[in-house]
Amino acid sequence: MILVVGGAGYIGSHFVKELVKTQEVVVLDNLSTGHRWAVDEKAIFVEGDLGHAATVQKVFDTYEIEAVLHFAAFSLVGESVADPLKYYENNVGATLNLLKMMQQNSIDKFIFSSTAATYGMPDVERIDESTPTTPINPYGRSKLIVEQMLADFADSYGMKYVILRYFNAAGAHETAEIGESHSPETHLIPLILQHLLGQREAISVFGTDYATPDGTCIRDYIHVMDLAHAHILALEGLLGDTITTATYNLGNSFGYSVKEIIAMCESVTGRQANVQYVERRAGDPAMLVANAEKIYQELGWQARMDLQGIIESAWAWHQKQL
Repeated sequence: MILVVGGAGYIGSHFVKELVKTQEVVVLDNLSTGHRWAVDEKAIFVEGDLGHAATVQKVFDTYEIEAVLHFAAFSLVGESVADPLKYYENNVGATLNLLKMMQQNSIDKFIFSSTAATYGMPDVERIDESTPTTPINPYGRSKLIVEQMLADFADSYGMKYVILRYFNAAGAHETAEIGESHSPETHLIPLILQHLLGQREAISVFGTDYATPDGTCIRDYIHVMDLAHAHILALEGLLGDTITTATYNLGNSFGYSVKEIIAMCESVTGRQANVQYVERRAGDPAMLVANAEKIYQELGWQARMDLQGIIESAWAWHQKQL
């Protein structure tokens, strides 16, 4: 049986929907940002916090857990700057409690959802796993601390783990049964689509003077089900003992500017956006694009959904919410 912590959240719920096809799954989530309705009915759901030792121990006592996947971090950069305590308590402290309980219960396989924010503001065209990790905010630092803890646990206790550093997750399940539902919403594609549905007056573009072809920031967008597929491959590697420790970037390896994203959203929806150009936000790199060659070479994974497909799936989900 596989334990998925944070399995009611955006990425976690999409992964669970895929995993239940082949595995028995237990989801542990405190529903602080996740949704009970997003958890596939084939999964066992336990409401609780991974920072509570008794809750985690009860799960381990009740179910025979082979491996744990972690999707339970807070992930808002601005919030992490305003309230770093919240991020270190949950993203580091609660995760350390989980790892401690795993060690005590002889569970040694772990997959960690990390982030491109661990790289900070690298001055490279495409970021690979050897790019220096110099995060510039508490969110990125909290993720990097856990990565470093995992390396120490592997050295000292024999833990086997895979770290997956996401770039920009987007899109929704092909059935439109689940999709991106955050409160507040901070991600570009859902913000644009909400605007095009009349739920926001305009879409703001932060800065038009970056050193990019059209002056707006460039990011690497990856479909949420492509992320889920990468986790399946990583889990198979751990369960099959073909992976002991590994770190992989997950992205399309191709960047799109903010203006290009808006244009594609307009094309998919057939609607015109009201765009407001405003000043840059502090700390926004001009370009963050993954080099995901390593996971392709080692696990055979590559992103399958292009930008149009990502936005079409997201649009189907948002329309269904009306």
